[in-house]
Amino acid sequence: MVDVPSVGRRPLPIAEITGGVRGDAVAACPGRRLEHPAGALDGAPFGGEWGPVLALFECWSTDPEVRYRGSSGGVVSALAAHSVTSGAMVGALQIQASRDNSLLNETVLNRTYDQIVGAAGSRYSPASPCERLDLVEAAEGPCVVVGKPCDIAAVQEAARRRPALAEHVGLTIGIFCAGTPSTAGSEQVIRGLGVEPGDVRKLDYRGEGWPGRFRVETVSGRRASTSYEESWGALTKHRQWRCLVCPDHTGEFADLGIGDPWYRTVREDEAGRSLVVVRTERGRAALAAALADGALEGHELPLQRLPQSQPGLESTRGAVWGRVLTMRILGLPIPRFRGMPSVRLWWKLPLRGKVTSTGGTWRRIQARRLRGPEFDSQEVPR
Repeated sequence: MVDVPSVGRRPLPIAEITGGVRGDAVAACPGRRLEHPAGALDGAPFGGEWGPVLALFECWSTDPEVRYRGSSGGVVSALAAHSVTSGAMVGALQIQASRDNSLLNETVLNRTYDQIVGAAGSRYSPASPCERLDLVEAAEGPCVVVGKPCDIAAVQEAARRRPALAEHVGLTIGIFCAGTPSTAGSEQVIRGLGVEPGDVRKLDYRGEGWPGRFRVETVSGRRASTSYEESWGALTKHRQWRCLVCPDHTGEFADLGIGDPWYRTVREDEAGRSLVVVRTERGRAALAAALADGALEGHELPLQRLPQSQPGLESTRGAVWGRVLTMRILGLPIPRFRGMPSVRLWWKLPLRGKVTSTGGTWRRIQARRLRGPEFDSQEVPR
């Protein structure tokens, strides 16, 4: 996989393909298909609109440093680290900033507490943890896999097709996601701070507070920052099209889905907290163990806090139905989503939202030239 700055992570082109692309890699791709198996949403709250939900918690890391550095309480890092230090897992497959270029990401299988929590913090830039599933498959025992919702859906499908991989996927943690901006998005925000991307030594998108600030440090030691809200507002303009037609923003295929509990106003300088969606019994057991052993603190929440915490993601899922419908009408290839209720959410949208999800999609198709190649073949990948 390589980084195409204007788009995202893409497979390295090795040879020209004259026929259709086939094989397990395509079959496991969540950009092509997402499907909850029959019965998976039986009895699920909210009519299955938020995927399988067994319970809802609000938690935070008991390690003050991890809680401070993490994007929302350090729960992802604390859970992954506890799973390894308790002996339940042998490693955690996760994303961290590349050692060669802080604007890019790399996938690693971390095996110690310091390594795992050292990767704490959101990375609002292209990442592809599935490119190193070989590390999980070759590990001497089960591993935690951390990723975006699409990553985790791909892991589950790949594991279904590869029994040796399935034996070593011990726990999956899906991070709430509203779309991945391209590297060009990060470069734009950095330049807006009066810094050249090539001079950046360290880049943090959030953290060191809740939600924290977008921060850069140059090789000369200069520091600059902007608010989380301002940076995210700029980054969203650089999300790839696949993110705009994705119905899963909360890790529906993971054992645990983790995001921000925005159901209330966060006080200034308030310590971070995470919303934890328990989706499987395996996830419930991992969370219970981390709470019992003191790696996490927290409490259960009424399920209604889930849609209250992420109202934007609910409306986005409704808009996705309209976008995919428009693509179908215009004859574009479309992803297949089954067992993922969304038409009801489209009907809940105000009239403006319905019009934007259809008419706006037509305009985006023209503006993004979605009928042609995704990017110029002359663009140099990194």
